[in-house]
Amino acid sequence: MKGYVYYSKAESVRNHAFIDDLIIESEKIGIELQLLVEDEKPNSDADFILFRDRNPERATTFELKGFRVFNRAEVNRIANDKLRTFELATLLGVPAVPTRRIRSIEEINSYPCVLKTVDGHGGNEVFLCTSTADAKLFFTKFHDRKLIVQPFIESGARDIRVFMIGNDVVGAVKRTGHGTFKSNYTLGGSVEKYILSSWQEKDAQTISQAIKSDYVGIDFLLLPDGRWLLNEIEDPVGARSLYVTYELSVAEKLMGYIKVKISRE
Repeated sequence: MKGYVYYSKAESVRNHAFIDDLIIESEKIGIELQLLVEDEKPNSDADFILFRDRNPERATTFELKGFRVFNRAEVNRIANDKLRTFELATLLGVPAVPTRRIRSIEEINSYPCVLKTVDGHGGNEVFLCTSTADAKLFFTKFHDRKLIVQPFIESGARDIRVFMIGNDVVGAVKRTGHGTFKSNYTLGGSVEKYILSSWQEKDAQTISQAIKSDYVGIDFLLLPDGRWLLNEIEDPVGARSLYVTYELSVAEKLMGYIKVKISRE
């Protein structure tokens, strides 16, 4: 069995350790896995492409050429559009952070609020605005982007990231921000292992089943009263927080899953 793992050039450097792990675990189970970067062309005899980029158009191109892509282009499209993610949750009946498209400051009903680019990731294009002046700065910086607004919801800067391979929960972590309302581990937040309740696992599986995902992270804000609200779906999802809280190889589980899927299709 042959396959590729696709990354942008910059992300291939940043994620070299995970790429190495994927290649090693693939070899153990008889998969020849190669790195595919930027505009490199895959050989037509490859059985699959593990797609690790935020680029649904490129994923679609691979699909149109007949490759089995993990995750599908449609998963990439939904996960990298926060408004589509909210609309999906609404259709599924999964509680989510209220989200709407915004085109001008006048459309903001109250402060504080959270402004985001619809396709940002890693917490870098997320701003807490407490006044019109804050909102003006955000609109000036991202004037050429599609923007959304959400109410500020007090969560103690805590959220839960659930890692899903297929419809199975691989693990979950609680992330807590320090000195900011953002909980992202890569922005300096702390992380710890988290055990899901049965209803939390059901919410995560409802989403993964609906979008037919292969490997995603699903982020929920954890509220003080114990409830949670879907915030984002991450594709591609980074596994750094999972590696430091669990004694498992995400690469081993992911490549094993892919081998089974390809064998059955």
